[in-house]
Amino acid sequence: MTIESRGQAFEAEFQHDQELLFRIQNRRNKLLGLWAAELLGLTGDAVDAYAKEVIMSDFEKQTDEDVHDKVYADLKIHDVDLSDHRLRKKMDALLAVARQQIMTEATPK
Repeated sequence: MTIESRGQAFEAEFQHDQELLFRIQNRRNKLLGLWAAELLGLTGDAVDAYAKEVIMSDFEKQTDEDVHDKVYADLKIHDVDLSDHRLRKKMDALLAVARQQIMTEATPK
């Protein structure tokens, strides 16, 4: 294997890892949006619409903070009693769920 081919292999692996991380974070954001929609008392199409809003909020800064801030503000506006700490713990838990889901989907059967 040449140095050039090793470099290409590393680049391909890095790109794959970044795409996987992107998919995992998007899935977590969707799960978070669905969970928060329930707390907000949303039903029907409003649940999916809210989950999409949460997903889209991540494209502003591409950090967990923008997603956190959106959900936290929405919950506070609707007088949902949820601490910052509990929201962050939920985000962490849903990240693990999303990772498991994506990795299971990515594994060939």
